[in-house]
Amino acid sequence: MHHATPLITTIVAGLGLAFIFGLVAQRLRLPLIAGYLLAGMVIGPFTPGYVADQALAGELAELGVILLMFGVGLHFSMKELMSVKSIAIPGALAQIAVATAAGTATGWLMGWGLGAGLIFGLALSVASTVVLLRALQERDLVQTERGRIAVGWLVVEDLAMVLALVMIPPLAGILGGEEVPIEASAEQVARIGMGPVAATLLVTGVKVAAFFTIMLVVGRRAIPWLLDYVARMGSRELFRLSVLAIALGVAYGSSVIFGVSFALGAFFAGMVMSGSTLSAQAMKDVIPLRDAFAVLFFVSVGMLFNPEILIEAPLAVLATVLVILVVKSVAAWGLMRAFGHSNDRALTIAASLAQIGEFSFILIVMGESLSIVPPAASDLVVAGAMVSILVNPLLFRLIDRRFPLPQPPVREVEI
Repeated sequence: MHHATPLITTIVAGLGLAFIFGLVAQRLRLPLIAGYLLAGMVIGPFTPGYVADQALAGELAELGVILLMFGVGLHFSMKELMSVKSIAIPGALAQIAVATAAGTATGWLMGWGLGAGLIFGLALSVASTVVLLRALQERDLVQTERGRIAVGWLVVEDLAMVLALVMIPPLAGILGGEEVPIEASAEQVARIGMGPVAATLLVTGVKVAAFFTIMLVVGRRAIPWLLDYVARMGSRELFRLSVLAIALGVAYGSSVIFGVSFALGAFFAGMVMSGSTLSAQAMKDVIPLRDAFAVLFFVSVGMLFNPEILIEAPLAVLATVLVILVVKSVAAWGLMRAFGHSNDRALTIAASLAQIGEFSFILIVMGESLSIVPPAASDLVVAGAMVSILVNPLLFRLIDRRFPLPQPPVREVEI
């Protein structure tokens, strides 16, 4: 008897085709990501044949983002995060401002309104968590100064996008879309003399501050203690389960209760878990699942891509790609140099940020659902993501040729 199994079918089709096209990409000496994106296009709605469930694929991809950020948090202490705040905070905010301005100008040239251009520019300003961390991990840069700056920069971008996602609905009417009433808690604050925008901003700030306080005060003690307690019970299986339950539970709870992103919640869960002596084992247990779901992220991006946009609006696609690859990179490089960092470090940060991903899709979908941006905007964002994700590994290869990474010493093997 046949049963409908969309979840299983999506996983099998996504991972199976990603493996096949990944093999082809490896043989052709192309980035593996190219194979994963092509796999997504094959099972997407814009090509003939089987069409996978996009909603399920997107949720599975989100698991990859959660596990990836959780793993980074395991190796990233609060001390390291604060050590790069002097460049990560002003650098990320300035780069967002430059990219948003360039995106707004691009939208204006296409005949869009100011609000549509702002949302479009914001979507182009934020880098993909998966792409950035994958590039850093492949080169063992996460623990270097360059890696810490890139991750700190990413955290600031995520915080800015969380704020943007909360602020866009109450501002939708001003931005040219459908007006959305603010939530009840914000209305209550507004009664004491604050406007809706200021009230929403206050509510968001309180929620994010509460999340940080709980994670740094309570989570820093409770999570390592729980991990050590489970380890003393002697069950490897239960230990693995506890790691996954903490990572996914904190990420989900932080989103539902405090309104921060899954990725940011998972990052802080890993960071407080790093206080445990078992953090290395926890990371080892997460890696297989992290890599599998990260592949599904790229497959899900490929499913969103409509190749017709390349024919219908090639100049618009080119302008979008230039904002992502050129404007963002030059801005990041210039900011790094202005703060006195070396050229190789500045180029690494520039290449790390020369792509877009998860938050870009969330922002543009929200803008479209509120009638702020035209439907063509989402096609341009996906096209820009596809091109930038494919080009990003090539940028790193160019940097590696110009500034070769130090090779680990070769150990002699006794026979």
